[in-house]
Amino acid sequence: MHDTNHSSPSRRDVLKFGSGIVASSALAGIALPSVHAAGSDQIRLALVGCGGRGTGAAGDAMKSKSGPTKLVAMADVFPHRLKSSHDNLKDEFSAQVEVPEHNKFIGFDGAAKAMDCLKPGDIVILTTPPAFRWPHFKLAIDRGLNVFMEKPVTVDGPSSRRMLKLNEEAKKKNLKVGVGLMCRHCHARQELLKRINDGEIGDIIMLRAYRQAGPTGSAFANPRNPQQQPSELLYQIANFHGFLWASGGAFSDFLIHNIDECCWMKGAWPVEARGSGGRHYRGNYVDQNFDSYSTEYTFADGSKLWLEGRTIPGCRQEFASYA
Repeated sequence: MHDTNHSSPSRRDVLKFGSGIVASSALAGIALPSVHAAGSDQIRLALVGCGGRGTGAAGDAMKSKSGPTKLVAMADVFPHRLKSSHDNLKDEFSAQVEVPEHNKFIGFDGAAKAMDCLKPGDIVILTTPPAFRWPHFKLAIDRGLNVFMEKPVTVDGPSSRRMLKLNEEAKKKNLKVGVGLMCRHCHARQELLKRINDGEIGDIIMLRAYRQAGPTGSAFANPRNPQQQPSELLYQIANFHGFLWASGGAFSDFLIHNIDECCWMKGAWPVEARGSGGRHYRGNYVDQNFDSYSTEYTFADGSKLWLEGRTIPGCRQEFASYA
């Protein structure tokens, strides 16, 4: 309980990482400051994955003061998403969006084609469902491109191991790689980490984290309508939060921020995890997510992180972490 009669903040209050503080632009802060194609001070961009996250990331890039930046190629498997993204970006950043029709690519081979419009040292923004992240990352590395990729960057153990190996290849080529883990780019959290590292609160012996909300993204997937969505594959890609192969599910996509910020503040990664989850009555929804998740993480020094996630309509909402 909070001690409302005490004027000084408690240890728990000091270490609450709430959702009220957000990063203004992860992309602008990571990938742009020092990357340019050889022989040019202009940063050329390709956008692979033109949904809301991709459009937002491209907009952040063009707002950066590290430019000049210019969007020159786009790719998606859905024509309407590419068109909507292009139109919205063109309206806001008219002078910085120069994507001719022959640089707009539809289909699974569009990612490679969009990257081929760039030169080594340019930036590709990877914001497709994460199932495609490692093959797209490899394409970018092979072309000598700097990368911004949206989280989560993997969906399972095998793809995680692939990404770690690919990251070593990117380092050898001195490529810049940024990831949209927003908490890492929050100035308030960075200051909090400094205070922890300076020993202001002593050792962290326990952490708690909560991501509790109503339906988010496409985590609740309705059955496919064969007349409107003839392709099962494209239906699952459009509803990627609902399918484990495409996103890792709600646990991976939504709880990643709490896990990441807690391990960041702790300065360590867990060595053990035990979890459980449950799915209540969901009517006709056909996604593969649970409604609730509970995981106990153990660090090498024996300290614990307890994580709770819930995606149920009409319940209390909380997005916060505590130490």
